[in-house]
Amino acid sequence: MLSKFLSGKGDIDPARLAGAAGLPDDPETIRNLIAQLQTAMQSSGDGINWNLALEQAKTLAAKDAVAVSPADRAALEQAFHVAALWLDEATYVSELTSTPRLMSRTEWITATMPIWTQLAEPVALSIANSLTQVLRDQAPEEMSDMIEGASQLMRNVGGTLFAMQLGQVVGQLAGEVVSGGDIGIPLLGSVAAGMNTVGSVADSEQQAAILPQNVAAFGAGLDIELDQVQLYLAVRELAHARLFRHAKWLRLQLMTSITEFAQGISIDTDRLEQLAADFDPSNPEELRNAMVSGALIPPKSESQLSALARLETVLALIEGWVDVVTAQATARLPKSSAIAETVRRRRAAGGPAESAFSTLVGLELRPRRLREAAVMWQKITDELGDEKRDSLWSHPDLLPGSEDIDDPVALIARLSEPESATDEIDQAIEDLLNDDRDDRPHEADGGGTGDRPS
Repeated sequence: MLSKFLSGKGDIDPARLAGAAGLPDDPETIRNLIAQLQTAMQSSGDGINWNLALEQAKTLAAKDAVAVSPADRAALEQAFHVAALWLDEATYVSELTSTPRLMSRTEWITATMPIWTQLAEPVALSIANSLTQVLRDQAPEEMSDMIEGASQLMRNVGGTLFAMQLGQVVGQLAGEVVSGGDIGIPLLGSVAAGMNTVGSVADSEQQAAILPQNVAAFGAGLDIELDQVQLYLAVRELAHARLFRHAKWLRLQLMTSITEFAQGISIDTDRLEQLAADFDPSNPEELRNAMVSGALIPPKSESQLSALARLETVLALIEGWVDVVTAQATARLPKSSAIAETVRRRRAAGGPAESAFSTLVGLELRPRRLREAAVMWQKITDELGDEKRDSLWSHPDLLPGSEDIDDPVALIARLSEPESATDEIDQAIEDLLNDDRDDRPHEADGGGTGDRPS
């Protein structure tokens, strides 16, 4: 069926297949889809060509690219300078050592694609493995040799379709995000482009960045002066980047939670077999509906639910802290509250590309308890001050948990207790060391460093 389709003799309408794969119905995209599938069928390698996702995303972003004027760039650079001064008054977290960047959409795609592929790879591999498993289960034993070749073909074709879908999603996101921290997870870092493992991101420098073209589009829908919008977004982006610079352990913890969740993702092969049996080549819409609804991904396991709960809590704590610090730092802006509410609504609703990503990998990146977390951080600020609030990011054991978001009054009471000179564990260690010293022979008793008896 695939051979006939790619030679133009099949029953599948290429435009409808592109639509089923979540790709736009335009001649250029369809030609690219056919060419990539033909390459995949002829490839002898294994694995997913993530460069295809990168090129797909950059091609999409370049279509609506608009040059940023020198005046706009200068205004945003000045906004970052002012934002840094305002943040110095509102927070005790570390300053950045790298200069904030103004990024085009294609630059943002290039810088963030390693993270997107890391998040998407478990699902892509699960789909490929499920396709080959269905083939093996359905085929008679005498066709096993033929199936091996067909399995490789299906893995390549499935991986190509998935990479193009991811490129489409990231390309759309590039037109929606206004800054590096807009999604909530740490997408930008000085070594992110060369990252191969989760652990390697732990020591990377967090990069602050703004996309001028998208900032202009964001401000165009508001009845607020653009310079106020630029300042607010610059403060918010710097606050987000500074937090990850200060809490160096935070990036690793967050990405570990995401990876733990993603590794548990699988594909419902029974549902996949049913779709294959009922598949109508002239109407791929049923396949499209199954992909959009997430029907191929089984319910989350207990371990996934636990990882997701931890992830949502950390994301809410990050975003809530950023909201509180940004509000404090931008108190001079006459319309900062209106901009903040717009940001909150935009974040809660998400964009079409973000929804597509959550469907593609089964992961929702928006924290559900953001407002409650912000209330908690604000109460800590009011009762204990900025320094005490920010000190909670100095170690993962100090970070508030879900129960603290539920009951910030109890958290504040606990934090308000006078600190003893040593805690129980430190005291136990000290006592043990003292006992050990008492048991040692002293020099006066002949157990010192003098001559040993003959």
